[in-house]
Amino acid sequence: MKKTHIAFIVLIAVAIGAIIATFTNAGTYATFPAAETQPGKTFTVIGQLNLEAEMDFNARQNLFRFVAQDKDGNERTVYYNQPKPQDFERAEEITMKGFATDTAFIASEILMKCPSKYNDQNQVADVTE
Repeated sequence: MKKTHIAFIVLIAVAIGAIIATFTNAGTYATFPAAETQPGKTFTVIGQLNLEAEMDFNARQNLFRFVAQDKDGNERTVYYNQPKPQDFERAEEITMKGFATDTAFIASEILMKCPSKYNDQNQVADVTE
């Protein structure tokens, strides 16, 4: 092979890599204030549900609204265009993927870390012994 052919193949490989890197979502973990600095960009925020704040589901609009607190203690209203997940109040941690607006965080996906049933069994065993 000629050197020009090798250089051309390397150039094509670099171009394909750049295109793939542009279209994939790197999923950046952030806090609410960090997400607000770049409105519209997708971020992943890890936090907890504020159980004292009101939760509301509007069935007509299929919109669930709640208040979450990120790891740094910043609270924001979160809108999720799906029904309330089962056992949402019991979640120890909520991972919200979405984007920030000037007034709230719009979540497109929510993952919950629920308490383990095995931890509860261990606590009961310790108390009875």
